[in-house]
Amino acid sequence: MSGQTTHGGGVRVVTGEPGCGRTAFLARAARTSPATYVVGVRADPVASAVPLGGLRALLRALGAPVGPWTAAGPPWTVLVDALRTASGGRQLLVCVDDAHLWDVPTRAVLGRTAGHLRGEGPLSVLLSVSGHRPVDREFAALPVVRVDPLSPDEAATLLDEATDGALDRAVRDDLVDAAEGNPALLRGMVRRLSPAQIRGHRRLPAPPADADLLTGLAGHFLIGFTPAQEDLLLTVAAAVRDAHDTQDARIALTLVRRAAEQLRGTPPGAQSAHSFGPLPELLVRTDAEVGFHSDLLRRAVYADARPERRRAAHHALARALEETGSTGLPVLLHRARSTAAPRPGTATALAAAADDRTHPRNLRCAAYTHAADLTDDGTRRAQWYTAAAEQALHAGRTHRALRLLDRARDSTAPTALRGRAELIRGTAVLYDGPVDEAGASLLLAARLLAESSPHQSESALLAAVDAAWAAGDAQGCLHALTTTDTPCPAAHPPTPASAQAPVPDARNRTGLSRDLGYRAGLRALLEGKFAQAAGPLRRLIVDAEAAEAADSAGAADATGTDEPDTALHAAAAALLLGDLAAARRAGARALAAAGTPGTAAARARAREYLAYAELRAGRHALARTHAEEGLRAAQRTGQRNTAAHHHAVLALAASIEGTPEEVAAHADTALATARRHGLVQAATLAQWAIARADLAGGRPREAADRLGPLVRPGPRRGHFAVWMLAVPCFVEAAASIGRADDGVTEVTDVVEEFARWAGFGADPQAPAQLTRCRALLSPADRADTLYRRALDLHDTVGGGDLERARTELLHGKWLRRRRRLSEARDRLGAALVGFERCGARLWADQTRAELRAGGVAQSGAGRAPGPGPGLDALTPQQLRITRCVAEGATNREVALTLSLSTRTVDYHLRKVFATLGVRSRIELARMVEKPGQKA
Repeated sequence: MSGQTTHGGGVRVVTGEPGCGRTAFLARAARTSPATYVVGVRADPVASAVPLGGLRALLRALGAPVGPWTAAGPPWTVLVDALRTASGGRQLLVCVDDAHLWDVPTRAVLGRTAGHLRGEGPLSVLLSVSGHRPVDREFAALPVVRVDPLSPDEAATLLDEATDGALDRAVRDDLVDAAEGNPALLRGMVRRLSPAQIRGHRRLPAPPADADLLTGLAGHFLIGFTPAQEDLLLTVAAAVRDAHDTQDARIALTLVRRAAEQLRGTPPGAQSAHSFGPLPELLVRTDAEVGFHSDLLRRAVYADARPERRRAAHHALARALEETGSTGLPVLLHRARSTAAPRPGTATALAAAADDRTHPRNLRCAAYTHAADLTDDGTRRAQWYTAAAEQALHAGRTHRALRLLDRARDSTAPTALRGRAELIRGTAVLYDGPVDEAGASLLLAARLLAESSPHQSESALLAAVDAAWAAGDAQGCLHALTTTDTPCPAAHPPTPASAQAPVPDARNRTGLSRDLGYRAGLRALLEGKFAQAAGPLRRLIVDAEAAEAADSAGAADATGTDEPDTALHAAAAALLLGDLAAARRAGARALAAAGTPGTAAARARAREYLAYAELRAGRHALARTHAEEGLRAAQRTGQRNTAAHHHAVLALAASIEGTPEEVAAHADTALATARRHGLVQAATLAQWAIARADLAGGRPREAADRLGPLVRPGPRRGHFAVWMLAVPCFVEAAASIGRADDGVTEVTDVVEEFARWAGFGADPQAPAQLTRCRALLSPADRADTLYRRALDLHDTVGGGDLERARTELLHGKWLRRRRRLSEARDRLGAALVGFERCGARLWADQTRAELRAGGVAQSGAGRAPGPGPGLDALTPQQLRITRCVAEGATNREVALTLSLSTRTVDYHLRKVFATLGVRSRIELARMVEKPGQKA
C-alpha cells in the first residue's frame, strides 16, 4: 500500500477500490496500534438520515453525552473534547469504516476536527472511504492512506489460507492473474470452485471472474445513473478494456462523448456534449481524458452489459475514431469486436496492424490475441498467440504470457516459431518460476533459433546463463557459454515481425557482436582466467557507452542502445570488473530505456543492478531506495524471482542501517521464493544479511555458525560468485569466538581462496578486507602492522565508510585488549564517526560499548567519579584486580589471570567500589586512566 498508518496523532483517510480490504486494514491497524484504547465505528446510512446523525453515533461510541450543541459549543469542539476525555492521556485510536456514508454535516465536523488534532500524539482517527469516486470535499485536505492491490505473493498467500493449502498451484496462479490484486474478488472466485477444480482436476470456469461475480461485488455502486450516463460508462469501459491498470486506462473525453451519443442513436451535432448531465462519479477526469476510479468497477460495467450492447459500444467507438481521421489498430480492433461474425480478412488485418511497434504493447497483445481467436489456420494461430505472449511479457504480464503460449501449443508450428515460443516461455519462467526449468527452455530456444535468428539465439543463450547463474550452477553457466557460436545474421532474409524474428539490421549485428564479447568475458571469468576476462568485458562497457553517446549526439550511424538488455549486460560486466561507477552509469541507462512504453518488465531488473552497485560501493541508503522501487516494479509485473533478489538487497541494507526485525522480514521473504524456485544467489545474499546482522548485534557465534557452511568448500557452499563477499564477516566472527585458533587451518584456507579472488580486482574493498582478515589471524607482533596497512588500503580506494569503520573497530578492540587505551580510544572514536556517517546503528552501539569499556563516557552514559580516596587507598591485590577490570576483563577472566577464585574477585571488587566511591566499571576505568593516578 502506498501509505502506512502512523501513530503521530491526527486524522487520516483510508481509501481504495471496492473489495480492496479497507475494513481489514482498519482491523489490522487496531490490532497493531500501540494505543491502549481503540474505538471502532461503522457508518450507518440510517443514522445519517438526519443531520449530525453520524456525529451522535460517534459520540455514543466514545461514551460521551449527546446533548444540545448550543449548550456544549459548536459540534466540532464537542467531538474534540469527547476524544480528549476518552483518551484520558492514553493513546487512543478511533477507526470509522465507510465514513463517506455519513451525512454532510458530520463529515464537515470530522474535517474541522482534523486541524485541531494534528500533532496530538495520543489521539489518532482513521476514516475509511470508498475509492470508487473522488474523496468527499470535507475530507479533501486530509492526508490519504491508499490501500493498493495485493501483490501476487500476497494474493497467493490469501488463497492458500482460504483453501487450507489445498489449492492447486496452477489454479492459484490463474486466480491471482484474474483478480488483479483485489482480495474480495479472490475470495469470490475461490468460493465458486468445486473440490475438483480446487485440486486442479477440472478446468476453471471461463472466465474465472464472470459478470455475476463482478456485479455481485460492485452492484450497488452501479445503480442510480440515467440511461445516458450508463451509455457513457459502457463506452469508457469498452474504450479502455485492454488497459493493464487504472493509471493507463484513460481516453479522450470528447471521443467517448461522441461515441456515446452514437451509441444512443443521436445524429452527430444534433445534441450538445452536455446531454449526459454531470460526469458519473465512477469516472475520474484528468485534463482532457477520462477513466474509471476503480478497475473492478470498469470490469463490472463492461461484463454486466448485454453482448449486443458491448458490440454496439465498440462500433460507436470505431466510428468516432474514424471521424477524427484515425485508421490504425484501435479502429480495427473496435471493428472486430463490434460484430459476432467479423468479415474475412479481419484476423490478417489485425495482425498486420499489430506489427506496428508504435502502438502500446497491451493493445498489440489484444490485437494478436483476437486475430488468433478468429483464424482457422493452425500455424497462424500459433504465430499470433506467440506474438501476443511476447507483448504481454514485455508489458509485465508474465502469467498472461504463459497462458497465451499454452494456447499456441495446441497448434502446429515451424521450428523457428517453436524456438521463439520457448524463448518467451523461458524468459517468463526466469522472471517467475523454477530457474532450472527456465534454463532448459532457453537452451532449447537457442538451438531452435540458431539458423533463423542468430541474434535471438544468442539472447536465449545469455538468458540461459542468467538462469544458471541465479541457480548457482557454475557448470550450467559454462555449458551455455561454450555452446557453438551462432551463424552470422547477414545471410538471412528479413521476415515479418509477427512471423519470425526482427529484421537482422546493423543494430542486430552490433548487438550480436556485443553478446559474443559478453559471453567470452564471462566464460574466461568462470574458468578462472581473470586476465583474459577483463578485455572483452571492458570492451563491452566502452562500446555500450560509446553507442549511447552516439545516440545522444544523433549520429547517423548510431547502432542504438534503446533496448534495456544492452545496458544491463554492460552493468553486469562492470560489476564483475569492480567498476562501480560504470555499473551505476549502465544501470541508469537501462532504467532510462526501461522507462519507455512497453518495457515495464525491465525496470525491476535495472533497479536490481543499480542496487547491487550501490551496495558494493557501501551506499546502503541509496541501495535501499533502488531496491524498494525495484521491488514495487517486480511485484507489479509478476516477477517474483526478481522480487526475491530485491528483498535480499533490502535485508543486506537493513543489516547495516536497519533493525534485526527488518533484516529477518526481508530475508525470510527472499528465502521463501529462493527455496521454491532454486534461487541460490538470492538465498546466499539473504543468509549473509542475517549473519551480518548477528555480527553487528554482538552475536558472533550465531554469525559463524550460519556463514561457515556458506564459505567453506562442500555441497552447502553458497553461490559461486557471492560466497567470497561473506568471507570477511566469517573470519571476524570466527576470530571473535576463538574458532580461528581452534581450526586455524580451515579458516586460513578460506582466507587464501578469498585472496585469489581479491587479486582479480572485482571488489575495490577486497584488498583492505583481506589484510584485515590476516590481521585477525596473525600473532600480536604482526597484527598491528596489518591493521594499519588495511587502513591505508581503505584510503587508497576511497569510499567504503562502513568497511573502513569496521577495520577501525577491530583494531580499536585489539588495542584496548592490549592495554593501549589511548590509541584504542582514537581508533574507536574514528570508527564511531564512520558508522554514524553511514547510518550503521548497531555497529555504532557496539563501538560505544567498546569506548565505555575503555573508560570513555558516550552521550551522557555513566557519570564522573565524585571526590573520594584515590587508588593509593587500595591494597596491592585490589590494585591488580582494578587494573584488569579497567582493561575490560570480566570477573571470571580476572580470576583466571590472577589465579584467584571468582568469589575472591567479587569480594575484592565490592571493596574497591566502596573504597573509591564508584558505582560502575566505567567509572573505575576512568579513574585508573585519570592523570596522576597509579595502578
